[in-house]
Amino acid sequence: MPIMTCPEADVPPALRPQVSELRDEAWPPDSASAPRTFAHDPALRPVSMLLVEGSSVLAALDILRKEIVHEGRRFRAAGLSTVVTRRAARGQGHGRRLVTAARTEMAAMELDLGLFTCDRPLQPFYESAGWQQLPGAVLIGGTPSDPFPSDRPGFDKVTMAGFFSAVGLRHRSSFPHSRIALYPGEIDRLW
Repeated sequence: MPIMTCPEADVPPALRPQVSELRDEAWPPDSASAPRTFAHDPALRPVSMLLVEGSSVLAALDILRKEIVHEGRRFRAAGLSTVVTRRAARGQGHGRRLVTAARTEMAAMELDLGLFTCDRPLQPFYESAGWQQLPGAVLIGGTPSDPFPSDRPGFDKVTMAGFFSAVGLRHRSSFPHSRIALYPGEIDRLW
């Protein structure tokens, strides 16, 4: 099964409704867990990755990118967003394959690191795809004037990471047990 990778705006029109259906299946629009929007901020240069069988999208995710400053150093960072597998296709390794491919894709983008949060029960899944937990790390989303930290009450999130460049690897020890100013904005409050 091929994995299609393209800028979010270039996802073929015939596949867009399927991606929307997958997201609605995972996060029903009327539920408290539903994001405010599935449209990503274009400033984060979203890249979509779709696992496609024939004409059917089995799994999808988006990669969002921006520069961050952590402990006085600039890093080219990216994160996973809206990772979803079709309910009927779960348990077959499709999500793991896509998340593993995303890690490889991010490394090829000349990024220093990948950072994202996930629900605590999903930590082993992401670790099986090559990501590592950053113990005690908190991502601070939103904006500096309206922060959205991943350790807010009611969240049970862990921070996952991958270090890709020599700079990222050299400074990886500065990320565990830290507050990381991600600040992706008001649309993608916490990618």
